[in-house]
Amino acid sequence: MTDAEVLVVPADVQAAMVAHARAEAPLEACGLLGGQGRRAERFYPTRNAAGSPVRYEVEPADLLAVTMALESAGGELWGVFHSHPQTEAYPSQTDLRLALYPEAVYLICSLADPQRPVLRAFRLEGTQVRECVLSTG
Repeated sequence: MTDAEVLVVPADVQAAMVAHARAEAPLEACGLLGGQGRRAERFYPTRNAAGSPVRYEVEPADLLAVTMALESAGGELWGVFHSHPQTEAYPSQTDLRLALYPEAVYLICSLADPQRPVLRAFRLEGTQVRECVLSTG
């Protein structure tokens, strides 16, 4: 029996994240999610200002635009997404160091096997990594 937190990320939102990861490969893709409680409601693809295959940085103009869209819709930042084009879907030391939103869910899509993308979700607090269970609803 597991006591992992169960998070609802609808199938279309998961598909949008995977599609964005594939479109941006071989660079890391990134994006933000709006939602409430344990449910994501919308994915906002963003540009990776780092332009790197091993690191991401949400383009500041995109962060501002998403923040304003969430505020006007009465939503909140629910999650932060990025891809690992060549490695497993698990937070790297860099991911942990740059996890600036402790209340957010961090979602990682691995394209190490491009035919079988893997999407996983985590709560990151300092050096602590807690994996969450993803449900489509």
